[in-house]
Amino acid sequence: MPDQTATRRRSGWPVAALSLGTLLNPLNSSMIAVALVPLQHDLGVDVTTVTWVVTSFYLASAAGQPLMGRLGDRFGPRRLFLFGMIVVVVACVLTPFTDTLAGVCAGRVLLAIGTATAFPSAISMLRSIAATSGAGSARLLGRIQIANTSGAAIGPVVGGILVTLLGWQAIFWINVPLAAVTFVGVLLLAPPDPDREPTPLRRTLTESDIPGILLFIAMLTSLLVFLLELPREAMWWLLPAFAAAAGLFVWRELRAAHPFLDLRMLAGNRTLMLVYLCFAIFSVVYYSAFFGLPQYLQEGAGYPASAAGLLMFPLAAVTIVVTPLAARAIERFGLRPTLVTGAITLVVGAALLALAAVDTAPWLVLVVTAALGIPYCVVSIAMNQALYAAARPEDAGVAAGIYQTSRYLGAIVATTILGLLFSTGQTPGNWLIVVGVATALAVVHLGILVTVRPQRRTAS
Repeated sequence: MPDQTATRRRSGWPVAALSLGTLLNPLNSSMIAVALVPLQHDLGVDVTTVTWVVTSFYLASAAGQPLMGRLGDRFGPRRLFLFGMIVVVVACVLTPFTDTLAGVCAGRVLLAIGTATAFPSAISMLRSIAATSGAGSARLLGRIQIANTSGAAIGPVVGGILVTLLGWQAIFWINVPLAAVTFVGVLLLAPPDPDREPTPLRRTLTESDIPGILLFIAMLTSLLVFLLELPREAMWWLLPAFAAAAGLFVWRELRAAHPFLDLRMLAGNRTLMLVYLCFAIFSVVYYSAFFGLPQYLQEGAGYPASAAGLLMFPLAAVTIVVTPLAARAIERFGLRPTLVTGAITLVVGAALLALAAVDTAPWLVLVVTAALGIPYCVVSIAMNQALYAAARPEDAGVAAGIYQTSRYLGAIVATTILGLLFSTGQTPGNWLIVVGVATALAVVHLGILVTVRPQRRTAS
């Protein structure tokens, strides 16, 4: 057995560099929560329009994650990871100097593409690190997952401090040193790309299903524009455009040899479809609170961005504390009881959000955000296990990619709901409507979960 100290030394620094790069995507998806109000004021747009800053990031992430995995296989994961960090630096150096919403959204899209290279590339490089260091690949993957979870949880706190001290531009600037340190660390410490047989670019693009990705984006964008413009103007022509894009997307995915979303796999696995549906609904509930509460605290209660971010801190603290307990609960009590318990706490947490319409005293908001941290970590880790239980071994990679897409779709729906419901102001009345929608969806989530009966696979 290799010396444990030497093993940690050989694996620790490379994994730390990879972890820093992979947390940039969840960090930037959550820091923006406290910057939406300042962006709205500085750019002179309404609350409905500013949601495109969030939506554009998730659209690009949903399309970019599976594509980057295939590009990493062609060009090498280390090379793609380094390229992604360069893209992040370019995006975050240029975007703060724009004074238009389109410019900020373009910067967020570029940032999403750059950060999307990190996770699939890191996973590929972990195999080499595990082989050379003697460390278990599961343990190394766990370190990256902890970094990602922590990055998403602390995002509002970090973002609130940066926005208050330096303005919304700082949530872009902070990525420059982080990406630079990551670039140097991966360049010096990560394993070199192995020799591989060159794959023609045309074959790589064909297997990436670029038409499917473009139809997916067209389908979502046409529907989102229609919904977000409803408070101002009903653009009915977008509905047939959405229907056409959706129809072509389904036709394409059923015919493609390497589909972006494997609809045939979904149709043949009811339990897996329910897992995706539950996770998407959970994401709508969670992100409605995650993005909605900071906006309501700033505009409705008059808190500065820094205070709104700090009031979200219990979510991060509870997540870090409860995650290992949730993992043990699955081992001791089973996956199904843990899933149902997490769903019940989601209903309770969503309902508690209504208290903010009556009083926004700091202690009360801290209690509410702490309550949200429990279902976030319990449902997240249990849903990961449910995915593993429901997916066939040969479909594991594709299933994991669609799982991430479910998260992004939930976040997009949540920001759209907030844009519509906050279009007349972040008032207590509108906040109660947001809470009502979130609580109703949490109840639906619980109802669906009781029909999911994942079973642990046994080795054959």
